[in-house]
Amino acid sequence: MKKEDKSQIIAQIKSTIEAYNCFYVTDIADLNSEKTSNLRKLCFNQNIKLLVVKNTLFKKALEDMGGDFSPLFGTLKGSTSIMFSNNSNSPAKLIKEFKKDKKNNGKPVLKAAYVQECFYVGEDQLESLITLKSKEQLLGEIVGLLQSPAKNVISALKSGGNTLHGVLETLSNK
Repeated sequence: MKKEDKSQIIAQIKSTIEAYNCFYVTDIADLNSEKTSNLRKLCFNQNIKLLVVKNTLFKKALEDMGGDFSPLFGTLKGSTSIMFSNNSNSPAKLIKEFKKDKKNNGKPVLKAAYVQECFYVGEDQLESLITLKSKEQLLGEIVGLLQSPAKNVISALKSGGNTLHGVLETLSNK
């Protein structure tokens, strides 16, 4: 492959990384064409971009990103596919669901993941990634928790005001 072609591919990978919030490094090597096609369809339906990459080109793209992606470099061996997503736990759920079918030989295998500026290395991290909430979900929960006491106080003041008004009105009539 020519150097110009490699630099073009690296630029494409880099732009894809920048376009998504997270990515999962996986191995789908032993899947035949039919199973790979099914995986791609599932990815497409869940807004996950599946990209098969050369390890050296992906490593170069990560190095060009400017951050420290060194925890992922050890996982870039053998066949590598990358799942890009803007939802932090969608790829993890898809991997778990796809592995349930015994015909898929336990593939795809999670090598590592980069989610919300954190690294998750190894297949054992899959359950943690499934339960992981996005920043938006966490912020929503915090706002809801902060609003709850204020709503309770306002509600109590309103109901207390009606009761007080009723008592005053009764007293004024007597």
